[in-house]
Amino acid sequence: MPVKILSVIPKSPCAKKGIKAGDILISINGNPINDILDFQFYVNEKDPVVEINSNGNRQDIFLKKGEYQDMGLIFETYLMDSQRCCSNNCIFCFIDQLPAGLRESLYFKDDDSRLSFLFGNYITLTNLNEPEVERIIEMHISPVNISVHTMNPALRIQMMKNTKAGECLKYIKRFADAGIKINTQLVLCPGINDGEELKFSLEELGKMVPAVQSIAAVPVGLTCHREGLRELEAYKKETAGQVIDIIDDFNIHFNGDNNPKTAFPADEFYLKAEREMPGAESYGDFPQFENGVGMWALLKDEFYQILNDEEMLNEAFEKGFCLDNRQISVATGEAAYPLIKELVDETVKKWHNLKVNIVKIKNNFFGESITVAGLLTGKDFLEQLANENLGSELLIPAVTLRHEGDMFLDDVTLDELSEKLKIKIIPVPNKGKDFIQAILGRQA
Repeated sequence: MPVKILSVIPKSPCAKKGIKAGDILISINGNPINDILDFQFYVNEKDPVVEINSNGNRQDIFLKKGEYQDMGLIFETYLMDSQRCCSNNCIFCFIDQLPAGLRESLYFKDDDSRLSFLFGNYITLTNLNEPEVERIIEMHISPVNISVHTMNPALRIQMMKNTKAGECLKYIKRFADAGIKINTQLVLCPGINDGEELKFSLEELGKMVPAVQSIAAVPVGLTCHREGLRELEAYKKETAGQVIDIIDDFNIHFNGDNNPKTAFPADEFYLKAEREMPGAESYGDFPQFENGVGMWALLKDEFYQILNDEEMLNEAFEKGFCLDNRQISVATGEAAYPLIKELVDETVKKWHNLKVNIVKIKNNFFGESITVAGLLTGKDFLEQLANENLGSELLIPAVTLRHEGDMFLDDVTLDELSEKLKIKIIPVPNKGKDFIQAILGRQA
């Protein structure tokens, strides 16, 4: 599928070769270009030859070694064609639980293998066909992140309501045999794919280690907007603890006591089970961090390293910091609140003239069972902070905002919230250094 070039960066290698906006990219080194994966794979071959159709005239553009690193071509979309939507109807789908009236992009169900390779998105494999599987293997694109949920084909069909859901599990084995690295996730629903089914899934995925690098178990998220959807239970203390025990037993049996773990319960399971969170050393290189696995441990570990090391503290504040009459507020979700309070309290012990008001924000928008900070909305911040003495600054988790960092899930903008609360708001990433700098007020 030839791809239209939207624009060409001035003075770039392709601009110097005479390629213009509106020209059609046909092939690279004789290989047809269908999307961004083809483009990135073939353009990195030595001295690529780019075939262009310009106003009906075909011409070959020869690029020298190194020029392809920044060719200067811009396409209409990053993927070069439309993004692929999900063909499943999963019983636990979070998007199906969104209320009406949100921005349109939030209702799009992504299941695009290319976004898995490019940005770490998780895919279910049900959208893949045989040529696409062969292309992934041929290009050896790795890692691939897969939403497995269960290795029981029949149960997977029931959970995802897609007849292809069971059969396409075979692709995992094919990728593993080809040496492609795989990260997997299991969204667990009590009484459905946990218990014995979880044990089975772990055992089957364990057979494909080391190609399967990690397995994350994530509890189903249930909002208060589930009208007409299948009734599901939320995890409670006992059932959450059972999931942790099953995964612990698997790791001990499979890896032994001293080897790196393969399977990880999400932080939320430990909070629901009221169990102590593992230390940072339990998560290796944090392969499932974006899945909410190890976020608590990493933030705590990074924070204390800096707080208790004067040299690291000085490096974090190259120009020092001033705590004279510094009074701020920190607002976070219910799940993270105990950790945030601990870290703030330890900081205040060290600097007594620092005053920090910590506010736990309840998720009224999605329902009280949703406790993670990343799903808090501008409206909930506004309603629950309106009567608080917030001081001079308000710190909020950066994950509450969309990628651009300007808007909450309910379309309230950061500027709007700041204006209504009449306070400077600082979004803080989930990193120890960023958090301690935000608390103490890094000078510009």
